[in-house]
Amino acid sequence: MSVNLTIRDLPEETRDTLRQRAEARRQSLNSYIVDLLEREAGLPTMSEWVDMVESRARLAGSSDAAVEAVRELRDALASSTLDETTAAEAHAQIAEIDAAFQEPQPDRRRVAHRLEQLTRMLADAGSLTTASAALIGPLHTLAGWLGALGAPILSMLPG
Repeated sequence: MSVNLTIRDLPEETRDTLRQRAEARRQSLNSYIVDLLEREAGLPTMSEWVDMVESRARLAGSSDAAVEAVRELRDALASSTLDETTAAEAHAQIAEIDAAFQEPQPDRRRVAHRLEQLTRMLADAGSLTTASAALIGPLHTLAGWLGALGAPILSMLPG
């Protein structure tokens, strides 16, 4: 069922711009505005969008899977051939990530920051180009758990 809608105090310039756009699409002004309003009504609000992003991030991996990935990453680093300094820095980053998972609600931004630093360090050391699945797998899992925050990390991983 459709309803009538009256728009008051619309500036002439706005009306003219809308009319020109409608003509360019070979539509009446009314049809063009109805299309605009329907598209706008179909978009999520900012609050709905944030809820969707957070929901997808939760679905990207549970905290349990991410905690397991931290353990696997720690084990993989222990058997890596990093120099002493890089190994110590890598283990410090892992400790920070592990500490974040000890919180009731892990801070994804904190984890993302530390994981990105760790991944850059491993890339700079050449460890990612020669890395086995034992190293890449956990990094991929954690980046997935981070959702959109994990995109920079995923972009550094081979494959």
